[in-house]
Formats: sequence, C-alpha cells, structure tokens
Amino acid sequence: MRGRIPAVLAAAALTLGLAGCAGNASPGDDTGEGTLTVFAAASLTSSFSELAEMFEAQHPGTDVTVSFAGSSDLATQISQGAPADVFASADTRNMDKLGDAGLLQGEPRIFATNTLAIAVPTGNPAGINSFADLARAGTRLVTCARQVPCGAAAAALSQQHGTGLSPVSEENSVTDVLGKVISGEADAGLVYVTDVRSAGDRVESVPFPEAAGAVNNYPIAVLAGSRNTTAAGAFLDLVAGPEGRQVLAQAGFGPATQ
Repeated sequence: MRGRIPAVLAAAALTLGLAGCAGNASPGDDTGEGTLTVFAAASLTSSFSELAEMFEAQHPGTDVTVSFAGSSDLATQISQGAPADVFASADTRNMDKLGDAGLLQGEPRIFATNTLAIAVPTGNPAGINSFADLARAGTRLVTCARQVPCGAAAAALSQQHGTGLSPVSEENSVTDVLGKVISGEADAGLVYVTDVRSAGDRVESVPFPEAAGAVNNYPIAVLAGSRNTTAAGAFLDLVAGPEGRQVLAQAGFGPATQ
C-alpha cells in the first residue's frame, strides 16, 4: 500500500502529479489490478487505512492509495479534475454536488454514520460540561469550517438550540480541530465520536444529548472518471460489507442508514 497523503499535502500532491495515481491499467484494460485511488474524509483515516491494507491483501496486484482531507476540499479537487476512482464523504451534501455535476458512476451507498462529540484536553481544565458551555465567554472553542461536514453539523446544532458559538478558529478538517485540542491551543473542539476514540488518552470526551440532532451519513461512490472500475466496485463492496462494517464499528462509527 502506498503512503497515505496527509490532508495538508493533498493539494501539493495533486500539483506534483497525482495524475500518475489514476491507475496503471489503461482505459481499455480495466482488469481490477494496478492502482486504486481513493479520496476519503479525514475522519475515516484510521478505518480506511486498515481497509486499504485488507483490500490489497485480498486483491494481489492492486495498490491502494488513499488521500485524506476535508470532504469539501476533496469534492472541489475532484470537480477540478483530480484523478481518483472512489470518493467517501462525511456527508451527503458534498457527494450530491458531484452527482449533480455528473461526476459519479452509479448511485452512492451510505456505509456508516457518525455523531459529534466535545473533545477537551486531558483534565478538562476549562471545565466544559455541556454544549451550552461552549458559548461561555472566554472559552477557546475550535470547530470545523461550515463547508466541512463537522462544521455544518455544529452550525445546525447551534441554530437548533439557540447556542451562539463563537469559535476562535475554524479548520478545514476534523483532524485539525482535534490537533488543536490535543496541543492545548483550544479549551474544546467539536469533532466526531470516532476522533475522540482514535485520540485515546490524549483528550477527554464530554457527552451532550444535543448531538443526536445532527447525525452525519457517510456515502461512498465510484467516480465517473475512474480508470479502474472493477477494483473500485470491489472496494465499495468491502467497505459496505461485513468486514468493512466491523472495522468501522470498532472505530466508533454507527451503522448505515438510508
């Protein structure tokens, strides 16, 4: 499996020739072998890294390259011509944009759900105990930008409950939000349940019942420009199948809903 492209390097990787990762098979020789390029939401980093390795073991001759970043950034890259075979988004909105532009092959499949959580530094020094506390004067809150799925969910909850959130920083991916909490640059961050779990003892989670009002559905689809549709379809089957569901559940994702 080729090295994963971090979110901060995704754009640079494209500029330096990501086109070479679109598939070793020629357009007329879609054998399912060669390179499979997957664009996936940052919150899927752990799960999709594991699934990519699993897929390579099950499909000798196929090399899976996964680029992780915010869903909105990835959708923009795809719409601008970035070569990829599969897109997994943390929301349906960004997937729908690609569908409306004719950039998907077939219907997207919902494969998981995720829910927001409040992440605080170990020891919770700012004493954040509720969603309302995030709006408290002097609280250094960090969220995702509104065009990013986790940011859109945070904005929806803020509006639903009349809680005026004033983040000191809005990030382009949920992993960047988590990083600021871990480093102590933030008193709290709105991330996903899965991100809190992946951080281990580096952060603590503050449960809040309001989170149930903004559950994100995660869709996955083969892209219209895929040059390796055989492998792309097989990867979707793995993600949505029993093995994929087990990996995702272990990371804290909820079951798919339609």
